[in-house]
Amino acid sequence: MYFPFLFEPTMLILIPGIIIAAYAQNKVSGTYNRYLRVPSTRGLTGAQTARNMLDANGLYNVNIELVGGKLSDHYDPRKRVLRLSNEVYNGRSVAAVGIAAHEVGHAIQHQEAYAPLKFRNAIFPVVSFASSVAWFLFFIGFLFQAMQLMNIGIIFFAGSVVFNMVTLPVEFNASKRAIAQLSANGLVIREESVGVKKVLDAAALTYIAALLVSLLQLVRLVVLRGSRD
Repeated sequence: MYFPFLFEPTMLILIPGIIIAAYAQNKVSGTYNRYLRVPSTRGLTGAQTARNMLDANGLYNVNIELVGGKLSDHYDPRKRVLRLSNEVYNGRSVAAVGIAAHEVGHAIQHQEAYAPLKFRNAIFPVVSFASSVAWFLFFIGFLFQAMQLMNIGIIFFAGSVVFNMVTLPVEFNASKRAIAQLSANGLVIREESVGVKKVLDAAALTYIAALLVSLLQLVRLVVLRGSRD
């Protein structure tokens, strides 16, 4: 008997995903740090940029808060709050402006009831619970050759794959909105739009990598389940 959490042959399935995930993380870090050193022409902070864009879209009721961590920026649709990390909130760089604008893109999606975002928000509580117990159910099923438990674990884990799939159009669309809004409101010049796009494209790689890793992990679970037949 062997344990699916310890090293065994099926872990080789994950190697392509791990490599791409490492590349994506390195790409994000490198691109972000590069444009963190490039000041924006307008000289606005990320928070000021976000406020400008929010107000331009009638989102006066969306507040902006400072949050700890690095690249921890996000939009909370439940509280209608935009949370920006210190480097973005107070930063006056192309990277800060781009990331702040991206999060505003999510707020605009929320305002317009963008279908993929609505679907992702709707399934999040279920997927969060399912993914937290998926491995436990599969592991118990694997140990005791309980096929039904393994099947349930696989189905639950598949929910996280669906979530990652839905996340892609949500993130790509937010970036597209960000670039368009920055240009339309005169918050960046053309050359800076190129830098913003590079920062946001690099960030998008992490979502692609997350989807690939989850897909490969799902394949691995199916293979492990097949080994118990």
